[in-house]
Amino acid sequence: MAKFQSTKVIDLGSCAFRQPRADSHCRWIHGYRLKAKFWFESENLDDNNWVVDFGGLKDLKRQLRNQFDHTLCLDRDDPALLTFQTLSEKDAADVRIMNGVGIELTAKWCYDLANEYLQKTYVNKNGAHCVRVEVWEHEGNSAIYGD
Repeated sequence: MAKFQSTKVIDLGSCAFRQPRADSHCRWIHGYRLKAKFWFESENLDDNNWVVDFGGLKDLKRQLRNQFDHTLCLDRDDPALLTFQTLSEKDAADVRIMNGVGIELTAKWCYDLANEYLQKTYVNKNGAHCVRVEVWEHEGNSAIYGD
C-alpha cells in the first residue's frame, strides 16, 4: 500500500564528540556542525493535507538543539567520564552522556526522539511516524537509521 512521506532538514548545531576506543584522532574531542534529515510517513494526511505540520515541530527542534548545540556528547562508558563531568560541574563544558556516540548512534538517537515526539503530539491526527533519519557530520559524512 502506498504511503505519504514528507521530509524535514533540521540544523542540530555545533557539537563535540569523543570516541575513546577509536584507533584514530577521533579518540580526542572533536567537533562537527550537525544537520539531520527526517523522513515522516503516514497512510493518511491530516486535516491540512499534510503528513506532519512542519511548524508544529518547534519543540522537537528545541530538544534536538538542546542535546547537540554547543555540547560535548560522551559515551557513558568513556573511561574519562568523571573528568568530563568535573568540567561540567565547573561550568567548563555542557556534557551530554549517551548510550554510545558516533554518527550512526546519533542518527538512531534522533530517530527515537522524533518518534517519541510524534507519539505524544501528532500520532492521534493521522498516525504519522518517522521512518528514517540521516545525520551529517559535514557535507562528506553521514549515517542513516531507519527503513
